[in-house]
Amino acid sequence: MDHAVNRQSATAEGLTDEIRIDHESAIHLAATAARDCALRCELPGAMPDQAAVLASELASNLVKHAVDGTVYVQRLPYGEGMEILAVDSGPGIRDLDRSLADGYTTTGSLGAGLGAVRRIATEFTIRTRRGTGTLVCARLAVPGEPRPGGWDVGAVRLPARGEKHCGDAHAVAGTGDALTALVVDGLGHGASAAEAARSALRSFRTAPDRPLTEILTSLHRALRHTRGAAAGVLRLRSDRAEYCGVGNIRAAVLSGGGVDHRLTGQPGIVGWNVPTPRPRTLTLRPGTTIVLHSDGVESHWDRDPSSFLPRLPPPLLAAALVHGHRRVRDDATVLTAQAA
Repeated sequence: MDHAVNRQSATAEGLTDEIRIDHESAIHLAATAARDCALRCELPGAMPDQAAVLASELASNLVKHAVDGTVYVQRLPYGEGMEILAVDSGPGIRDLDRSLADGYTTTGSLGAGLGAVRRIATEFTIRTRRGTGTLVCARLAVPGEPRPGGWDVGAVRLPARGEKHCGDAHAVAGTGDALTALVVDGLGHGASAAEAARSALRSFRTAPDRPLTEILTSLHRALRHTRGAAAGVLRLRSDRAEYCGVGNIRAAVLSGGGVDHRLTGQPGIVGWNVPTPRPRTLTLRPGTTIVLHSDGVESHWDRDPSSFLPRLPPPLLAAALVHGHRRVRDDATVLTAQAA
């Protein structure tokens, strides 16, 4: 089944596990994926079993109530922990407050559902809209894990459907009072693209606090013996963002329920032919969300988004973009950030 293929691919490279919830059998697959992820994250005590419960409850809700449902399981994009994301395309929850109460059910079941998920999770986020759908993020982490640079971050990283390797990658680092983020897309897909992405991550992590132009120059040197990549580097402070990119990594600045700015990289290939990097600096309004994504996500999502999408918290926004706008024949990565 497709579920098992996706899980094997994710397990092999630490990617996002994608389990499409199109049958009751997928509930067990989601629970197993969550437990395995918790074990890989070395979460202590009963946390692996709690992860399985969270995924099982969320997947069961999708089977009972939703259409086009998917569960995504992955490590947190920062720190020690994991998260389970559940996304669907409708019909939405009519009475969210009642649905979050333990014991509430519309299907004659025990009614543990969302109430149990909220109670077990270290951090729980949900948004729903009638006729649009519901998004849930349940995180499990060791208490006290800090957010990098004081920012909430979301990310999803998926290989092209049927592939075992992913040529996309992302990384974040708290650098003083700022958050520095990277999204990289190795040319093509498969093992060679994945090796280019890994080389970029190794270079970025050596000194993420450098000026963005220096980070891109170092990436260029590190990728000279690979097939090359597109890369975008972002530095966020409470009042401003600085972006520097080469190739097809796209950035969008969202606030007030709409898109304030769209940014693309300069022409070129990191590792082959990079122009002199030219960073751009933008002023940020309070509550601004920043999105970085590879071309595995359709670029037109930000042309006329509904008012629901830009207002989603970072983890839910990342999940919504890959769920609704992903090109399944290409690797896809989305990274989102908002001041916590």
